[in-house]
Amino acid sequence: MHIDKFEDAIMNCRFCFMCRHLSAIGNVRFTEVDTPRIRAAMMYGLRTGTNSFDDEDFIDALYRQDLSACCVHHCVNHYDENGLALAARADVVEAGKAPEAVKKLAAKYEKSAEWTIDGGKGDVAWFLDETTAADKDVVAAVKKLFAAAKVTPRIITGGCIGKVLKVLGYLPEAKATAEKFAAFLKDAGVKTLIVTNPAAANALKQDYPEFGVEVPCKVQCLSGFLMGKGLKFKKAAGEVYALADDFQRNYEGCGCMYKMLDYLKADNKPFGTNDEESYCCGEGAVVLDKLNPDLVKALAEYVAARADNPKKDCIVVASPYTKKALVKYGKLKAITLDELAASCL
Repeated sequence: MHIDKFEDAIMNCRFCFMCRHLSAIGNVRFTEVDTPRIRAAMMYGLRTGTNSFDDEDFIDALYRQDLSACCVHHCVNHYDENGLALAARADVVEAGKAPEAVKKLAAKYEKSAEWTIDGGKGDVAWFLDETTAADKDVVAAVKKLFAAAKVTPRIITGGCIGKVLKVLGYLPEAKATAEKFAAFLKDAGVKTLIVTNPAAANALKQDYPEFGVEVPCKVQCLSGFLMGKGLKFKKAAGEVYALADDFQRNYEGCGCMYKMLDYLKADNKPFGTNDEESYCCGEGAVVLDKLNPDLVKALAEYVAARADNPKKDCIVVASPYTKKALVKYGKLKAITLDELAASCL
C-alpha cells in the first residue's frame, strides 16, 4: 500500500497532539477525526485490520482534509502526515472505493488535459490555468504587469496538468497527464514558463520530479520573474495583511511572496492569533470547493472572524482560489499579490 511509505508518520503522529491546532478542518468542524493524530490512528487501524476502506466515514474524512501541510512544516521532526493522507487517497482509489463525486471529478479533469498556445513568438510563456482565468481582475493585473515589464509572453490555456488528479488519488492518470503537458511544452519551444497559480507551480516543481517527468523549461512565479527584470513601481503598497500560501510556504519553503511585498514597500501586518495556521481555505486540496463548498464556506468564515476590520483590511493572498473563497464566503477585501503589484505601477 502507498501508506506503507509513511511508517514514521503512522507510528508517531497517532500519539501526538502538538499540531492539533493547525488542522483547519478540525478548527471549523470541532471533531477529533479531523485532526492529524486521529487520521494517523485510522491509518494504523487500516494496517492492523481494525479499520477498512468499506467505512464511508473514514473515506469522507480523507477527502475533506485541507492538505495545507501546516503540520508537516511546523513539526519538529517533520513527520509527513500530509503525504500520508495523499497516499491513503491513492490507496482508496486503487481499492475501487473512491466516492462517486470524486470519481466524476477525476474523470472531468482527466478529460480536460488539453492545451493550446497562442501564435505569438518567443520562448517565454504564461500558463493561464482555469482558476486564474476565471478571475478577470487577476488576468487584467497580470497582463498589466507583463506590459509594464515590456514582456509579451505566449499564453497557454487549457485544463488539468496533473495536480487535481494527484490530489484526488489518481496517480497513474496524474503521471500520464504530466508527461503529456511536459511534451506539449517541449513541442511549443517554451524555455521559461510563468505560472500565476501556486498549485500549478507546485505540480511542475514537485509532482513532476516525483513522477520522474522532466519539465523541459524553467518554471517561475510571476513575482520572481518581475523582480528579476528589475521592474520599477511608482507607489508603495501600503498597509496589507498577507496570508502565507499553503504551497509556497508549507510544501516548498518558498519566501517569494514576502520578497515581493518588501519589493513593493508593503507594510505587512500580522494576521490572526498566530502565524502558523493556514488561512487558505483548503488551497492545498485544490478542488475542495467543488467537493465540499459548505466546508470551504466555514473555513472562509473562520478566517474572516480573525480580521481586524473585515470591510477595510487589504488581505493579500498568492492564490486566486483563496481569493475567491475569502471574497465569496468571508466577505473580505481580498486580492492576489499580482493585483497588489499592478496597483503599484
